[in-house]
Amino acid sequence: MIKVVVVDDQELVRAGLRSLLENDPGIEVVAEAGNGVRGLAEVRRHLPDVVLMDIRMPHGDGIDATARITADKSLSRVRVLMLTTFDEPDEIDQAIRAGAAGYLLKDTSSEDLRQAVRTVAAGGNMLSPSVTKHLMERVAQHGQTYARDPRLDSLTDRELEILARVGLGESNHEIGKVLFISPATARTYVSRLLAKLQARDRTQLAVIAHRAGLAEPR
Repeated sequence: MIKVVVVDDQELVRAGLRSLLENDPGIEVVAEAGNGVRGLAEVRRHLPDVVLMDIRMPHGDGIDATARITADKSLSRVRVLMLTTFDEPDEIDQAIRAGAAGYLLKDTSSEDLRQAVRTVAAGGNMLSPSVTKHLMERVAQHGQTYARDPRLDSLTDRELEILARVGLGESNHEIGKVLFISPATARTYVSRLLAKLQARDRTQLAVIAHRAGLAEPR
């Protein structure tokens, strides 16, 4: 059973998220909180697998609460998934620097939200495609040129294809649909890329793809 704490300043939103998540028999919402300070207390009390965290809240915002969670060695098994209305690049950057394992927008579908919780609980990372694209735009704005990454020479043609799709912000399901493979196979390729390229998560893979010129829209 995946234990979740929901942190959001709107009571109706919390109730809705609880209902959506608990439609999955493998997910249990063990606590709710209306701000980051209270959320941190509930996390320490319940030691959940995943915290679903809003960003802008009174009395302790989500980014500060996330940084406190990820810095606490006693909470090392807790993973934070940001869920917010806002896709401001600065807030995305701050959330990732704070240690968030994922960043989703509140227009995410119910099933995608539940899948994101399962992915993050299993140790993976999850970004909304639009969030990944924002990050890539920020990288592009630096106007830097990069030497070819020698690690790319170890990749097969299929792995380069998968890397390019990750760079475009596509999920495993979307990659599978485009390349006519199953989402599970796409996930296996992504795991292989993480190992070969020594990348921490999909965001780093996307940056590598962009710098290599692989992430041009098709």
